[in-house]
Amino acid sequence: MTEALLLAAIGGVIIGLLLTVFGGGGSVMATPWLVYVVGVADTHVAIGTSAAAVAVNAATGLVAQARAGAVKWPCASVFALAGLAGALGGAHIGKMIDGGALLNWFALAMIAIAVSMLIPRSGEGDSAVRLIPSMVWKLAPVGLATGFAAGFFGIGGGFLIAPGLMASTGMTLANAAASSLLSVTLFGGATSASYAASGLIDWALFTALVAGGVAGAALGLPVSHWLTTRVKAARISFAALVIAVALYILLK
Repeated sequence: MTEALLLAAIGGVIIGLLLTVFGGGGSVMATPWLVYVVGVADTHVAIGTSAAAVAVNAATGLVAQARAGAVKWPCASVFALAGLAGALGGAHIGKMIDGGALLNWFALAMIAIAVSMLIPRSGEGDSAVRLIPSMVWKLAPVGLATGFAAGFFGIGGGFLIAPGLMASTGMTLANAAASSLLSVTLFGGATSASYAASGLIDWALFTALVAGGVAGAALGLPVSHWLTTRVKAARISFAALVIAVALYILLK
């Protein structure tokens, strides 16, 4: 068990580092790490445990972004609350799917995430955006669908949330990335609560993942500065790694 906890902590470091450096997509590596490296036999336990860790890491980031005034709370709240229902529904259905089949679906989601990371996004937008009634009809449906995907696969969903917020409100990329953390926190919390109710979370591994994630986030700051002129190459390399892991899962 000690070896499993150490491996989970190492995975947490890697995931926290990737999340800090790339701002999204890193949490999708948590479930494969738990299954293939740590040796968690039950796919559902791996998904539930990783979802809980993602929620805690996102909440930590949300506090920091809120203090910096980067979170657009009204827009973020509409998106997150609509998605919360989707996350609960997605988690409920995900638990009913055979573990092997769910892992294959998870691999396909990994490929979609990797491809989305390669799409260039403009940082332009309205930094003073305010929630108006017409935005609600855009935010709610996108939030619901994104929440369902996050709950079904047990992922944070940040790669979908930030673009969804930008498309629905016209806010900047920086504001969308910060505001997306509210949804990631709630989606991960809802998913993990659903799995916890079914006894599908390994709390010892969860603790190790979170502890490693804190260390990884700290390491990510200097690495981010070092990668300032190498961001594109690093993002392509990371996307290629995610696709390689997904293909391994499908072939396995």
